[in-house]
Amino acid sequence: MTSSLRIALLQMHIEVGQPEANFAKLTSMLEEAVAEPGKPDVIVFPEMWNTGYALTEINELADPEGERTKAYISAFSKKHAVHIIAGSIAEQKADGVYNTIYAFDREGREIGDYSKIHLFRLMDEEKYLAAGDKLGQLQIEGHQAGMMICYDIRFPELSRKLALEGAKLLFVPAEWPHPRLHHWRTLLTARAIENQMYVIACNRTGTSGDTSFFGHSMVLDPWGETIVEGGEEEAILYADIDLSLVDSVRAKIPVFEDRRPKLY
Repeated sequence: MTSSLRIALLQMHIEVGQPEANFAKLTSMLEEAVAEPGKPDVIVFPEMWNTGYALTEINELADPEGERTKAYISAFSKKHAVHIIAGSIAEQKADGVYNTIYAFDREGREIGDYSKIHLFRLMDEEKYLAAGDKLGQLQIEGHQAGMMICYDIRFPELSRKLALEGAKLLFVPAEWPHPRLHHWRTLLTARAIENQMYVIACNRTGTSGDTSFFGHSMVLDPWGETIVEGGEEEAILYADIDLSLVDSVRAKIPVFEDRRPKLY
């Protein structure tokens, strides 16, 4: 079991309602990421990268059962022997469209999925999307990890549940917009500190209608210290993490041992 991982965040601009353009952009950024001398072990994408928030057209644009996305990412991860947390996509299922993450290992096997459980009313998600009903859990190189999407970080119960079930790192694809950069940084930092885990958050850039997205993808360590943070432009960000630090921090300040859940 290795504890050291190199992470790449694909902070990309998303063309609303144009899956073909987004697949092309993703391909370009993926190829660039794996061509680096220090090839990443894990690559992470933003939220809803295939369609953006084209919600009024989402039934026509969503990937049926995620089949195109899964086939594409599985083949890429196997070819380049890299784990991929494939952001999230609009996934068409029999009972509605879901905002769903798929995760793949180095052999191209699907190792986890998660559909967003908290739908964001400010962007009318609840009018067009169906909510998921299970936790996002997976293992990376033998280490337990969790997945959340964007608005989910405002719900500390969710990240705490994942941590209590062993997660040492948390992946957060997002489309988090202006003017709430302060909220983004503060909430991600809080989730890292209170759960003593790595938080790996990949946000989009660019604009969608009247909404602009600020990027600032981040990797935070279990102390809540920032390892890397992007700006507002499209970029690939890299961070090296050591999961043994999680055990060290949890031993030094034994938050989980000192909890009193009977009182709350």
